[in-house]
Amino acid sequence: MINNEVTTKFPELLQLDIQDGTILDGEIIVTDQQGKPDFEAIMERFQSKKSEHAIQFCVFDVIYHNCQKVAYLPLYERKELLDKIVDDTELICKVRWISGNSPAYFDLVKQQGLEGIVQKKANSHYQINKRSHDWLKVINYQYTDAFITGLRKDEFGLLLGIEENNRIKTAGIMEFVSPVARKQFYNQYKDLIV
Repeated sequence: MINNEVTTKFPELLQLDIQDGTILDGEIIVTDQQGKPDFEAIMERFQSKKSEHAIQFCVFDVIYHNCQKVAYLPLYERKELLDKIVDDTELICKVRWISGNSPAYFDLVKQQGLEGIVQKKANSHYQINKRSHDWLKVINYQYTDAFITGLRKDEFGLLLGIEENNRIKTAGIMEFVSPVARKQFYNQYKDLIV
């Protein structure tokens, strides 16, 4: 969530032992019983102060250190710096990187049903607010049949659900629909309501 202040939703992040003047790039997750990221659990935690899900801040990169921009350093140097300034705890973990053999690593990711990998050139710079051609996201696409369970009115979005144990379980929001498909949906959605 770029430019969204969410600290009040995750007050434990204020307890991180990170030196002032440091900006890290990472992602907040909640893990399931197998240690895999659980999207539904993080959304529950994000939306409710009553949620008791423990979060983990997974750190990918360092952008500023000692109030100095370090984004210009090559990735391998930023990773070395990250190792020096961040300790793994229950609340924070450094995302490890592996040099080479990405096809085998991606196969492991697929076997575990994880989201995917990001391939980064070891000498790449951190490009703030830009997509870098030196970083390639490789997604482990997974397919299933889904039901449209709701429609977001203010800004287009279809609430999706999947059947699990004879119940419809929330699966997320589909926001990216071609204009043609969106028009087609709007022309017939009232007839589809059950």
